Amino acid sequence: MTDQLFSTPDEPARDDPALAPGAPLPARMRPRTIGELVGQEHVLADGSALRVAIEHGHPFSMILHGPPGSGKTTLARIVASSADAAFEELSAVQAGKAEVTAVIGRARERRRAQPPRATILFLDEIHRFNKAQQDALLPAVEDGLVTLIGATTENPYFEVNSALLSRTQVIELRALTPEHVATLLRRALERGECGDARVGDEVVAFLARRSGGDARTALAALELACETAGGADHIADVTLEIAESALQRKAVRYDRAGDQHYDLISSWIKATRGSDPDASLYYLAVMLEGGEDPRFIVRRMIILASEDVGNADPQALQIATAAAAAVEHVGLPEATFALAQCAIYLALAPKSNAAGVALGAARAHVREFGAQAPPPYLRSGPLKEAGYDYPHDRPGGVSPQELLPPGVAGTRFYTPGEPEAGLAARLAEIRRARGQDTR
Repeated sequence: MTDQLFSTPDEPARDDPALAPGAPLPARMRPRTIGELVGQEHVLADGSALRVAIEHGHPFSMILHGPPGSGKTTLARIVASSADAAFEELSAVQAGKAEVTAVIGRARERRRAQPPRATILFLDEIHRFNKAQQDALLPAVEDGLVTLIGATTENPYFEVNSALLSRTQVIELRALTPEHVATLLRRALERGECGDARVGDEVVAFLARRSGGDARTALAALELACETAGGADHIADVTLEIAESALQRKAVRYDRAGDQHYDLISSWIKATRGSDPDASLYYLAVMLEGGEDPRFIVRRMIILASEDVGNADPQALQIATAAAAAVEHVGLPEATFALAQCAIYLALAPKSNAAGVALGAARAHVREFGAQAPPPYLRSGPLKEAGYDYPHDRPGGVSPQELLPPGVAGTRFYTPGEPEAGLAARLAEIRRARGQDTR
């Protein structure tokens, strides 16, 4: 926790702990101005709200949401350095309601000072605060006593109270590209951070590519690789073998409660909808290896069976529900075979979303025009009237009697998709028997 007056946005902050002797390379290489920042062009473009806030020194309360190593803390420090304000930093992993209350108390004292000073509170891992802790921030944020900059790797719309979200602006940061990470690695080399060790382009490219967009991981691996090369006898080159050893193989990183949970199931759905069984199996494997709940996976399979396969292959829904039964009755690991079978079947099944589109059209009609009363001859109970034409008494079991309300008669909601040729032929036959337009 600090109470520090930062410098202008074009100059590094004073007393920066990253500049202290012995600080790790990722800290030493942390950008301190907009000009040094790499990536996140989508939120820092000229004229953007965030860019203007930094350039004018008038920050607003925000939640920075992005993957590890994407620059959330860096950006928060740059925002804070642009303002003539006290900077308070807390980590939700260690801080609690008492620490937040203390920050608010100091902010209140600064407001009463002559001249008054603003307070910026940077709260890392904000998603780790419970509801009561987040609620403690609300009054101070709402009346501008503190400007809150929260940072989280989790989706704030799931992890941050809606009341707090309404008082902040969510800014989504993206994982750095390999090109972005390579730029930071080369910058470290140009500053002499590797000493006498020589680092070739192939090593830079390897670390940038294998770091998964995490600049912190890449820089830490570079530092270890350089120390390894410089410390060994007669070795001054950082080889690919040394770099690989320094980076190590990343374990499967999967957060069942975070964005990856939603990103992977979304990718599985789109791959399966796209009729690619290999991609479908790959994303299924990532989820299973990461410990995803198989019941969550199979629920999405059931939804896809109706939403995307539909009546192009009605058996898909039976396959999906059977897989769900297998998950419940057999459990893992044996149920993975049923999940794989279902994933392949759904991927290769013909696709049609006609059922969902038809229901959407019908619901839109009801919302726009209201629910019209059914014809009297279709009603039951005291409103029931004679005149219902029983279809089974008609040739082919089809009656020409109008079944839609008078104000809706003739409206068409369902149009069979190309994979539903059999249903399209049956529908045309029924409409001819009822004396309707077969289009």
